[in-house]
Amino acid sequence: MKSKFIPVILAGGKGERFWPLSRRTRPKQFLCLDGSGISLLQATANRLLPLVDGWDNLMVITSALVAENVRQQLPLLPEKNILVEPEGKDTAPAVAWASLEVQRLFGDGAIAGFFPADHWINSPEGFIKTILAGIEFAKSQSAIVTLGINPNYPSTGYGYIQQGEKQREINGLPVYKVTRFTEKPDQETASKFIATGDYSWNSGMFIFEVSFVLQELEKFAPQILKPLREKGEQGYFELEKISIDYALMEKTASAYVLPADFPWDDLGDWNALERLLSKTDDNVTNTNSVNYQTKNSIIYSSQNDEIIMTIGLEDVVIVRDGNATLVVNKNQTQDIKKALKSLQNQNNSQEFL
Repeated sequence: MKSKFIPVILAGGKGERFWPLSRRTRPKQFLCLDGSGISLLQATANRLLPLVDGWDNLMVITSALVAENVRQQLPLLPEKNILVEPEGKDTAPAVAWASLEVQRLFGDGAIAGFFPADHWINSPEGFIKTILAGIEFAKSQSAIVTLGINPNYPSTGYGYIQQGEKQREINGLPVYKVTRFTEKPDQETASKFIATGDYSWNSGMFIFEVSFVLQELEKFAPQILKPLREKGEQGYFELEKISIDYALMEKTASAYVLPADFPWDDLGDWNALERLLSKTDDNVTNTNSVNYQTKNSIIYSSQNDEIIMTIGLEDVVIVRDGNATLVVNKNQTQDIKKALKSLQNQNNSQEFL
C-alpha cells in the first residue's frame, strides 16, 4: 500500500457568515448554494473520488455536532472513515489527528491530501490535474505541498504565500519553494503583494506523506501531536486552538506551493452568490420576489411558498430561512459573525443559531 493517496475532507467549519441559512447543526458545507441540488460537502467528495479506489480510501474529519449530517449526506462513506472531533480546535489538531489515523490505517508511505468541504471548484479536470501533480511532488521528496490560488484582486480576507525559487514542473504545472506565509494583510499590503506577481492566495489545501508531516509536527508542534498520539480524540481536551498555518506551515523549511490550475472560490459570505448565480433585473435572486427600483442586491429564501418584495433598495442582502431573516448592507457581510455574538447573548437565542 506504499504511496496510496488518501484525501481527507475538513468538514468541521461553522460557516457563520451564511447565517441564517447556515446554522449550528447545518453549517455551510451541508448547503447547496448554486441550485445544483448537491451540497458543498457532496461536491467535494465527488471531486475527490476519481482520485481514489472507492469510498474506503476517502476520509472526513468533522465535529460531534454535525457528524450525523456527514453520515446522511455521504451514506457510502464507511463509519471508520469519519473522524469526529469532540471539540473544534481549528485546523492544526484536525490535520495532526487525521494524519495519525491515515498512518495507522494505510501505512507510513501514504500520501494524504487535506481539502476544506466548503470550497466551490468549477473544473474537475483542472482539479485532478493539479492534485496529481501535487501527489507526484510529495512522493519525490520530503515536502508539504500547499495549493495556491492566483489572486485576481487585493483581498484582505485570505492568507498569502510568497513563491520562491521554482523547483520542478509537473505536467506543465510549476512547483515553487515557499518563501513566507502572510496572514490576511491590509489593503495596501495586499495590493503590493499582487503587484509583484509572486504571491498566491492560501487555499487551505495540502498534500504530503503522512510520516514526514508527523515528523515535522513532532519538531514544531509537539504540544499538539503528543496528546493525540497517546490518547486519540480524547487528547483534544488538552489542546490549544491553532491553525495548521501558525502551528507548522510558517515554521517548516519544507513548504512548497503549487499554483492551482482551476477556478476556485471559498464562498466566504453571501456576496459569493453573485459569482455563482446569474443576475435578474440587476439583482441576484433564487426565490419568488418583486423588486421595484431595487438594484445590485441579493435576495434569497429557502421557502418556496413565500414572496419577498423590495422597494427602492441598493447594495443589500436579504435572506429568509424559517424563523430568521437577515437584512445587511453588501459591504458589511463580514460583520455577520459579530452580530451573531450579540444574538448569542440574548435569552432564548439557541433556536435562531
